[in-house]
Amino acid sequence: MSRQLFVNLPVKQLDRSIAFFRALGFDFNAQFTNEEGACMVVADGHNYVMLLAEDKFRSFAPHPISDATRATEVLVCLSCASRAEVDELVAKALANGGSTYKEPVDYGFMYGHGFQDLDGHVWELVYMDPAAVASA
Repeated sequence: MSRQLFVNLPVKQLDRSIAFFRALGFDFNAQFTNEEGACMVVADGHNYVMLLAEDKFRSFAPHPISDATRATEVLVCLSCASRAEVDELVAKALANGGSTYKEPVDYGFMYGHGFQDLDGHVWELVYMDPAAVASA
């Protein structure tokens, strides 16, 4: 059996967060989505982000919820197929209420940028040149 990854993030307004990530091109698994949480499909049916209403998230968490607009609790990093996809996702995030927190970085073989979602969670986006990875 292959492993699956489920990242759980607390959100203040679930419907608003779903709309934000749909605008970025993500789909949701309706079987695991309700008024308490939404299962965002990240890749190939193996990687998911559970957007959980804060009350639901609290029921799982051993500590108080961090305010992601004031302290960084996690960096979610997604690989992209190209530099253009990195820039496109950042542009979509900005157009839908997200923000950036730094300028893009270009290391030649690797390009990255990122955004903060509506709740302040940090999403790093990175493209790595497959030829550079193969030669490493």
